[in-house]
Amino acid sequence: MAEPVHVIRKLEHALADDDFAWSLLLVGEDQTDKLATLTGDLRGPFSTSGDGKQITSGFSYWGIGPTIAWANATKDPFYLVMKTGAESFLRHWRKVRPHVERRGFHFVSLGVGTGVKDATILDDLYRANRQMFYIPVDMSSEMLRMGTLEPVRGARFPMAQVLPVQLDFSIADNMDELGQMLTRLVGDEPLLYTLTGNTLANFESDEDALRIITRVLRPQDRLLLEVATTTRLDQEAADAAADEYHQTRAFAEFVTSALRYNTDLRIDNDQIDFRGEVETDDALRVKIVWRNNTNEPIRMGLPDHTEVVLDKEDTILLYTTRKFSTERLKKLTTACELTPIEHAHSGFRHTRRPSPFGLDLLLLAPDSSGVVAHTLADDIWAQ
Repeated sequence: MAEPVHVIRKLEHALADDDFAWSLLLVGEDQTDKLATLTGDLRGPFSTSGDGKQITSGFSYWGIGPTIAWANATKDPFYLVMKTGAESFLRHWRKVRPHVERRGFHFVSLGVGTGVKDATILDDLYRANRQMFYIPVDMSSEMLRMGTLEPVRGARFPMAQVLPVQLDFSIADNMDELGQMLTRLVGDEPLLYTLTGNTLANFESDEDALRIITRVLRPQDRLLLEVATTTRLDQEAADAAADEYHQTRAFAEFVTSALRYNTDLRIDNDQIDFRGEVETDDALRVKIVWRNNTNEPIRMGLPDHTEVVLDKEDTILLYTTRKFSTERLKKLTTACELTPIEHAHSGFRHTRRPSPFGLDLLLLAPDSSGVVAHTLADDIWAQ
């Protein structure tokens, strides 16, 4: 009797010459659990500071409505972190690329975004290793579908070597399972993990998020980290950071979209506050919150058909972002046992006065790699 042919191999042949827009997806979580989590987060206690009810990082991109809102925001020229990131990434990547392009890396993109930056990386890695896998990971299946089209088509990358994974990688158990699955997939071959687009800044605890990711790095793996940065740490700079996000209407549409699509709350833009603050003397944090600025309670329907009463001055945290100082980045990488290998920086150049804000791209190795870069690290952290 002939051996049965594995379904994935049969599927690969079935889709080989089909021009219909099929996309494969490996789902790592029960989506009903995610909806229950979102519903629970929106039942938080009363708070005027955005520390009660909240929409945590991944839910801002979860579902087709927030995905479309995100895609629209990325095209807004007033969204400066995104605009500067798009303009500077190729230049930054060219500085980092020599450290990874000849070692046959597979590519794991955490938080795939629009896929534009993945396209640049994938094109170079694929020329160096025709057998490589591309594994985009995101909590949103809609983001995965949108974000993988550009890199796969741009690099003419074979679909048989693409494995999109729907997973919330901010959960430690999920990341552990992903790391184990990838090791079974590629063996001892190296993986390049990427976290671009200042995604690290969106988590409630940036250190916890980075630690969850770096704990799966093996000595041969690398992490490419892109973050927004600041050279000033005062309230004036924090207010300027908040204003930067406030000036783009498309971004406001994006940060409110998860609330619009998962509740029946009617949202006016004058209920959205952009609050800048200095966080622990080594970063600027911007909290974007919905606030009940009316003189009476508002009832909000939740996905499970229950209601929450939003009293006067109650808030819902919609989004968190940060601009990191060099000192904060040094603390983060030290705490997570990472060694900097290469670094590139671009400052904002759109203003008449010098701006303290910019974007940095860091290539990092786990301390277990044995990479010694003391001199280079000193140069990086001295900037």
